[in-house]
This record gives sequence, structure tokens and C-alpha cells, in this order.
Amino acid sequence: MDIHYVYILTNKSHSVLYVGRTNQLKRRLNQHKNNKADSFTGKYNVYKLVYFEKTKYVNNAIIREKQIKKWKRQWKINLINGLNPDWKDLSEYV
Repeated sequence: MDIHYVYILTNKSHSVLYVGRTNQLKRRLNQHKNNKADSFTGKYNVYKLVYFEKTKYVNNAIIREKQIKKWKRQWKINLINGLNPDWKDLSEYV
């Protein structure tokens, strides 16, 4: 059984938030970090993991990702601040 992740990345200045979903978070983070400038995350240097959550079921991850993507920016910031108030890079915890 896979674990599915919903995650939020940001850039150095925290001006951009990117919401994604994957079942291999470590691999996906490496892809983001090595993205070319023509991709969204590459163009804006969005690679700092500031939030993630796990679920056993892919359908739950899909629903949650869509939910968070629809949120206002401030709601996403509140979600991040609730678990990671210093906006530390959480990559080492994956």
C-alpha cells in the first residue's frame, strides 16, 4: 500500500505557493529542485517544502489537493503556520 502526499512548496521569499500531490514525495521534491526554467516551479524557484500531509488513499489525496488549490492564499498560509510557523524546509522529514 502506497502513502499519498499533499504538499505545499514555496520560494525563498515565500511569495509563491505551489500545491501538489504525489505518492513519492522525496522523488517529487528532487524533480522540483531540478526543474528547468520553463516549468512553473523552475521559473519561480519553488522548491522549499513547507507543508505536507499523508493519506493511505489516492482519492483522499486528490480531493484534498483540489480543496487546498481552491483556497485563498491566506487560508494556505494559515495551514502552513499551524504546523510550521517558522516556514522551515521540511524536506529532511520525508
